[in-house]
Amino acid sequence: MNVYDFKVKEKSGNEISLSEYKEKVMLIMNSATQCGFTPQYDELQDLYEKYQEEGFVILDFPCNQFGNQAPGTDDEIASFCDTTFGITFPIFSKTEVNGENAHPLFKFLKGEKGFAGFDEEHKLTEILKKMMSEQDPNYEQDPSIKWNFTKFLIDRNGNVVERFEPTESIYVIEEKVKALL
Repeated sequence: MNVYDFKVKEKSGNEISLSEYKEKVMLIMNSATQCGFTPQYDELQDLYEKYQEEGFVILDFPCNQFGNQAPGTDDEIASFCDTTFGITFPIFSKTEVNGENAHPLFKFLKGEKGFAGFDEEHKLTEILKKMMSEQDPNYEQDPSIKWNFTKFLIDRNGNVVERFEPTESIYVIEEKVKALL
């Protein structure tokens, strides 16, 4: 099994198969428009523009499960991303990534790559660690997605290669992407 086995909803509501992205290196993420990590959209758009011609794509799944930081309709979210950050990579329909209503794609991704740990150098790490440990003292053993902008790197064969927590540097992600291209 790999990511090509899953279907997802575009923001228009149409269902598509991820097999449409066969032979591409993918970065699949959950996002939010009103989050402390939302400015990552700038770096992610730059990364997409830099490598899309080589077969790289970012697949963005807005998610409102973390502090209700992705309010609005799918169209409102896409409009915000376009107007504020000039996003040109695909933005899909709002998706749940944890819990009993989690999309099967995200259940699969978490099953392939569990929690990777927060970057100790990031300014928001201490806040996230405090929040997570108050909810679950053993959060590090739980593969659930901890917050917005968790990313999964997929190779050209549809295999999950790596998971990046929201605190991971875009430069680290870029190096991993380049290695797969």
